[in-house]
Order: sequence, then C-alpha cells, then structure tokens
Amino acid sequence: MVWGDLVFISGLLAVKPDGVEVSGDIREQAMIVLRNLKHLLEAAGSGLEKVLSVTVYLDNITDLPAFNEVYEEYFRPPYPSRSAVGVSLLEPFQVQISAVAYRDQTRK
Repeated sequence: MVWGDLVFISGLLAVKPDGVEVSGDIREQAMIVLRNLKHLLEAAGSGLEKVLSVTVYLDNITDLPAFNEVYEEYFRPPYPSRSAVGVSLLEPFQVQISAVAYRDQTRK
C-alpha cells in the first residue's frame, strides 16, 4: 500500500516468488522474508535504506538472536525503529514482518 510518500507493507511471510512456502529454519525464513521486503520496497520506489519502522513477529521469541544475524545483513545503522513480538504463527511459518518506509515523490 502506497499513500503519498509512505509505503506500508504488512504480513510478509517466507514465501518464494513462485508461491512456494519455505519451511526451513528461522535464518532461511528470515532471509526469504527480508528479500521479499527489499523487492517490494524497490517496486514501490523505496528501498531498505528508507525503512522507518519494522515489526517482527516471531513464532518463538527465543529465535530473535538468530533472526538478528540475518536482519543485520539487510539493514545497516542507523537501524529503523523496530519491535519484535512473540506470537503464534501458522505452520510452517516462523517469522512475519511488517514495515513502513518512505519514497521519493518523483518516483510515482
């Protein structure tokens, strides 16, 4: 969803572009979700460097350190505002992400 200069992305799960669900470990799922986020942002005229806020939903909150290892491959300081929440996700998913980013108005 794009509204003005803001891009809202919600409910990203570990699903490959061909629709195949990834049932791997938290690192593999995080990589797929963050890669999907990157591609969606770019399609909307934004990018990872323009992310303002991220919400991470983890099926097992103890996976946060492993998730962070992958997260730091995609985001660089200064990191966006972020919350991480432990929730019950539908199998086989272990992570879900929502994000808000800005984009340049010239790229409508």
